[in-house]
Amino acid sequence: MDDAVQVRDAAREAVEDIEPDRLRDVLVDRLSDAPMTPAVLALVSARAPETGVETDTDGLAERAAGVQLIYEGLRLTRSLSHDEPWDRLDDLDVAGDIDADIDVLAADVLVSRGFYLLARTDAADRAVEVVRAFGRNQTLRRAEGADVDSLDRTLEADVFALAVVAGMTAVGATPSAALLDYAAELGRDCDVDGRLQPADVAFSEATAERLASLSAGGGDDRVPSSATDS
Repeated sequence: MDDAVQVRDAAREAVEDIEPDRLRDVLVDRLSDAPMTPAVLALVSARAPETGVETDTDGLAERAAGVQLIYEGLRLTRSLSHDEPWDRLDDLDVAGDIDADIDVLAADVLVSRGFYLLARTDAADRAVEVVRAFGRNQTLRRAEGADVDSLDRTLEADVFALAVVAGMTAVGATPSAALLDYAAELGRDCDVDGRLQPADVAFSEATAERLASLSAGGGDDRVPSSATDS
C-alpha cells in the first residue's frame, strides 16, 4: 500500500469514533485533504536504520498517524490565531460563529488524539515538547519586530523531527542530533507558501539515503532534550 494512503487511513481511523457527527466530519475532511508528509516521514525513517527489528506495520502506522494528527491540530490552531474567524463575523452570523467554534474544538481533538496514539511510545516526551515550543513561538511572534515567518516555520521543523523520532524508535533506533537537525531542515524547506509539499514531492530517494547514512552513525550521537534544540 502507498505510504500516504496507509497513514491517511490510520489517521482517519483514529478519529472515526468522535462525536457528534458534524465534528467528526470536519476532522475527516481535514485529514482527507491534508498532505500526509509528516506521517510519511515517520514511515521512511523507520526503514532507514538497519536494526534487525521486525516492524509492526499497524503500530508504525498508528505512530505516524499520531504525528500527523498533532501537526494538523497545531496547524489549525496557528491559522485560527493568525486570522481569528470571530473578527470577521457580525452579531447575526450564528452559523459562522458555530463553524469557528467547531474549528477550535477540532484543533483540540486532533492534538489530543495524536497524543493518545503516541502516549506509550518513545516519542511521547518529544510530542509534548513540540506543543510547548509551539505555544512559546506563537506568543513570541506577537512581539513587535518578531520574525514571524521563522517562528511559524518552527512548527514544521519540530514536527518533522518528531516524525523521525516516532519512526526510528519504533525499530529500536535512537536518532542522532545530526539526523534530527536534518529532519528539521526538511520541515522548514517543505513549507511552501504556507502549505506542506506532498510526500512524493518533498522526499526523494536521496532523502531516504541521507536518513540511512545519518542513522548509521554520521554526525553527533547526542539526542536533543527538547524540540527547540533541534
